[in-house]
Amino acid sequence: MKKENLRIVFMGTPAFAVASLAALVDGGYHVVGVVTQPDKPVGRHGSLLQAPPVKQYALSKGLPILQPEKMKDADFQHALAQMNADVQVVVAYRMLPKEVWSMPRFGTFNVHASLLPQYRGAAPINWAVINGETETGITTFFLDEQIDTGRMILRQSIPIADDADAGQVYDDLMDLGAKLCLRTVDLLLETDGNVPSLDQKDFISETTLLKPAPKIFKETCQIDWSQPAKRVYDFIRGLSPYPGAWGKVEAAEQMELKIFKASKTGQPCTAAPGRLMTDKQRLYVATADEWLSIEMLQQAGKRRMDAADFLNGMRQKL
Repeated sequence: MKKENLRIVFMGTPAFAVASLAALVDGGYHVVGVVTQPDKPVGRHGSLLQAPPVKQYALSKGLPILQPEKMKDADFQHALAQMNADVQVVVAYRMLPKEVWSMPRFGTFNVHASLLPQYRGAAPINWAVINGETETGITTFFLDEQIDTGRMILRQSIPIADDADAGQVYDDLMDLGAKLCLRTVDLLLETDGNVPSLDQKDFISETTLLKPAPKIFKETCQIDWSQPAKRVYDFIRGLSPYPGAWGKVEAAEQMELKIFKASKTGQPCTAAPGRLMTDKQRLYVATADEWLSIEMLQQAGKRRMDAADFLNGMRQKL
């Protein structure tokens, strides 16, 4: 079979997924349909609808689009079946019911932003950085009944720099994910769907500690200043630039700050965790063992700014 005859349905929503979809289109594959989330209301009163990035790209290429509210909707499943896909590719979408992922003769594979079986779940990039990992990667795997547990096809690692935040890792994995997505489809085509795969259980021993990657909520993002500086530092960069780590700090008055960038000082401190201090040049906050330097922050109701601008406006309160 030629690549232009391989019928692909692509499922994804954010910019992370666009890179993989573009790789398939630019690689000469026949994407017969795109499934993405419904448009979201935006604006002050939610009166405008904004198309997700995958839809915007699909429209620019004239690709058929489906935007189901529910994956078990009979009309959606009928429309999907009519696309007669040989394979479905999922990148940063939602959990699929068996009726959907089992449709194609070559199956459905997912491009996941971690080295499975580690970091199964919705936020693998954030949690890998939060936990201070020195490497992560991309895994492509066949979907099955459980979340992120299917047989692995390709798996490739990249390093995480000590000063990299989740946004930088996101960009690196987006590029790697597109490459592995294309390679996975190439392999499916070459093997007529009989691509070799590995059972994730072979990567789990009795001593393996599996680290999850659950969805992140506002309460997940609260900084615990009583943790050691390294833990707080990793937590901040793991949630930057979005959704952002936040914490309550003490100065002349208590205030709530969202912290986007910090750096380790190596300077021991005995102040109460969460206490702010300044030397008139830089802004510091106390952790369990060291002062952490705050470099980029946002006060509730104000714009994001660097520490110098914050200090200029807060001299009397610190």
